Amino acid sequence: MRLLAATVVSLSLLASACAPANQVRVVSGPAAPSVASSQDSQTITITRSGSQPSRQGPAENFTGSVRVDPLFTANDPPRASGARVTFEPGARTAWHTHPLGQTLIMTGGAGWVQQWGGPIQDIRPGDVVRIPPGQKHWHGATATTGMTHIAIQEHLDGKTVDWMEMVSDVQYGAPVRAQESGGATGGRSVPGASAQPTPAQRLIGYFAPKLVDLTDNVLFGDVWARPDLSPRDRSLVTVSALIAMNRPDQLRSHLARAMASHRSS
Repeated sequence: MRLLAATVVSLSLLASACAPANQVRVVSGPAAPSVASSQDSQTITITRSGSQPSRQGPAENFTGSVRVDPLFTANDPPRASGARVTFEPGARTAWHTHPLGQTLIMTGGAGWVQQWGGPIQDIRPGDVVRIPPGQKHWHGATATTGMTHIAIQEHLDGKTVDWMEMVSDVQYGAPVRAQESGGATGGRSVPGASAQPTPAQRLIGYFAPKLVDLTDNVLFGDVWARPDLSPRDRSLVTVSALIAMNRPDQLRSHLARAMASHRSS
């Protein structure tokens, strides 16, 4: 009888010791992202869909309509956080970097992503985009189709992102390069991919988007439109200066512009 009683007590103690490891904690409402206690860190947690409030992407960091739905926060010891971000057509982030990089998982729609100095690339549902630490980039929806992705990033000293200048309409409207898995150029149909390069893009290429923006909007825009000289005379002066400075790399596009100005004058 004593042996039976001892066995029952032992089994009860064993069950009590194992119980916390098998519990599941369901969390909803504003308390969902709170830091877990030491006991909760060993407990499976389920955060119900829709239990955390959405927020609009701030205008200083986004162009257009963007909704951010938090998914999980960085609770010690993990330092990763995640959110589902939905962009309406034409919406995009500003240029920015992440101190420890970022991973984007495309879940719906059609999007674009671009690193500083590179071409815009299309991204579709199922694609996974890995952004290296410190890489300046932007991402968002295409001009005609909205996009949703899950964004996962790690915290470094409490920071996940460094925001920079906005993506201009000229940068956003640059030609798009379709990508297949592995990085090879593919044959996807990409909205806006047939857009013709701007004069500055033909002159400079795509490695310096800010310089292209300034050249198109300032040199070929505001400065070129000033009434001091006619377009033909301005072209002749520019071509003469490039010949004198031995700049054949820029001469071709300016010669074409000079000939166009001569024909239209």
